[in-house]
Amino acid sequence: MAATSASSFSGVPSLARSLRRRLFSYSAPLLSLSLLAPSNPSLYFSRGFCHVAVCAKPSSEPLVRGIADKTLAETVKNILEKARRASSRREVLHTGFVTPPVVKETMLAIEKLTDVKAIAQGGYPQAERCRISVGHPDSMTTDPDVIAALSISGNFKFEPCSHGDFLGAILGVGIERDAVGDILMQGEKGAQVLVIPDMVELLTSILDKVGNVGVSCTQIPLLALEYEPPRTKSFRTVEPSLRVDALASAGFKLSRTKLVNLISNGDVRVNWSTVRKNGVALKTGDVVSVSGMGRLKIGEISTTRKGKYAVELIRYF
Repeated sequence: MAATSASSFSGVPSLARSLRRRLFSYSAPLLSLSLLAPSNPSLYFSRGFCHVAVCAKPSSEPLVRGIADKTLAETVKNILEKARRASSRREVLHTGFVTPPVVKETMLAIEKLTDVKAIAQGGYPQAERCRISVGHPDSMTTDPDVIAALSISGNFKFEPCSHGDFLGAILGVGIERDAVGDILMQGEKGAQVLVIPDMVELLTSILDKVGNVGVSCTQIPLLALEYEPPRTKSFRTVEPSLRVDALASAGFKLSRTKLVNLISNGDVRVNWSTVRKNGVALKTGDVVSVSGMGRLKIGEISTTRKGKYAVELIRYF
């Protein structure tokens, strides 16, 4: 009896190891799925396992490898994943308002994808900040209605307010930045603002002051927007380098020292991203903006016989 008992128990360790191996073979895929799970478990009940299926699709990494700005690349990558998800489900999804570099890089990347269509809209032809709608071509037969316009009116004759004042007042009611598009200044009358439709009721009921000026906020049709094509002036300059401090000082008619100080203060942006280094090199198509002074676009660049750069500068007023 003792021998039989010993023989029976001698197999327990090997049996335990076998069970552990089997358990791990099942738990490993479950663990990998848990890493892909949405933070809110209830999403499984509303979306089934589509979330996991989408994660298993090919990565968008190759499409954004050429984008040097990591933040820009990550934003575009997220939109591409949204586009793939929308296409596979035959639905249309929308981004918030994004900057021109995001629009440009996203549209270029989506051109390389099959069965995905994208539409960028800002509310009017010259809009800078746009929303991108993505989905399967069969699902996007008309332009999505994803933008609303507001008129913020008041008497700003004696207390003028800037673009930043209007933006600050809007964000001050608890709205995220990507819910707000362009702000069209109207001088003494106030401003017109593009927003996502979900924000209309909140803003029209709460926003009552910009700076120290009392305002009324009402929804208006997009056709009622008052905008003019931007005024521009083109000229050429010859510089020893394509550094931002060299071209921006020439474009904005500022001394190099003044421009360097503005860069140090965070008042200079290239393609809507703040620059902190004077030596950032510019190229054709880049947009430089200086707080309170407008924008400058880099046009055609050629090399002179003496090895300098002849650059076309387009100043926006």
